[in-house]
Amino acid sequence: MTEKGFEDLGYAKADTDRESRLGMPEVVYGPGKTSEHIIGVVGALLAANDGPVLVTRVEADVAAAVGDAVPEGTYDAAARLLVWRPAPPRTFRVAVVSAGTSDWPVAAEAAAVARAIGLDVRELRDVGVAGVHRLLAELPELHAAHAVICIAGMEGALPSVVGGLVGCPVIAVPTSVGYGATLQGMTPLLAMLSSCAPGLVVVNIDSGFGAAVAAHRMAHGK
Repeated sequence: MTEKGFEDLGYAKADTDRESRLGMPEVVYGPGKTSEHIIGVVGALLAANDGPVLVTRVEADVAAAVGDAVPEGTYDAAARLLVWRPAPPRTFRVAVVSAGTSDWPVAAEAAAVARAIGLDVRELRDVGVAGVHRLLAELPELHAAHAVICIAGMEGALPSVVGGLVGCPVIAVPTSVGYGATLQGMTPLLAMLSSCAPGLVVVNIDSGFGAAVAAHRMAHGK
């Protein structure tokens, strides 16, 4: 651990000891930061830790500037994710299940973050309850998973269905996808919190990142 546990950059205090406490370094949230801010924080985290360093929700132009200044990073445009030193893959398998094609940006973030932090990811796309036979066709993959990240907008029903089919942890992610009464994701959020499938873990609206880190915590020590 560093003497203070953080590095004061003036505009930010990089949490250089988070890896020793939580098993992975601090993850940088991109929006609201200049490329110079991100470059400084990423440099501090890379120098102080051994594990993967991630920047989430970063647009392509900012990612290009950061990548030029801090070499050896990779950028996933669909996930809007910058990664340095991805963790080696582990045997903890996560199925990232998304209801509709419009939910895919959130699912892409969940899948990319989960891979970057060392989880074995399988992606099941466009298997929402409006055509539930599409989901049932994927039962072998669902049953092989150690955790399922389940992503849905509209009425948010998919995690309840999945929660009734598998015994592993199910992490529900409401998205802001849908027409007016979905209230930018509030309707699926409340539906998931009210699910009759017991034991669902529910993260914030559109938080593919939060779901991936929840899976990482479940995988701790496995």
